[in-house]
Amino acid sequence: QVHLVESGGGLVQAGDSLRLSCAASGRTFSIYAMGWFRQAPGKEREFVSRITWGGGSAFYADSVRGRFTISRDNAKNTVYLQMNSLKPEDTAVYYCAATRDTVRLTSSSVYDYWGQGTQVTVSS
Repeated sequence: QVHLVESGGGLVQAGDSLRLSCAASGRTFSIYAMGWFRQAPGKEREFVSRITWGGGSAFYADSVRGRFTISRDNAKNTVYLQMNSLKPEDTAVYYCAATRDTVRLTSSSVYDYWGQGTQVTVSS
């Protein structure tokens, strides 16, 4: 089992920045990649970004590329999502997830473990 705890959400204005953190504990040696997903009210959960645990290979959704940066600190078993130039459409609950799979890493269905989510609200 892997336990994930997110933090760092909040209420900001458009153009501001936030950094989300996701601390992993438990059988972290089994993790291949960590991802961030988000879900806005009335919408389906969508992929935001992912990073491989070992090599640090990152990938982003088109909607956040160039504004968000994912990183990881293996020593702390923590993944970060630096969000800059935030827009009102970024408002959502952000979830951290972990997977042992090595393919289809933009799909929520391959992620085995999920955090409880953290709210990000961007006002215009």
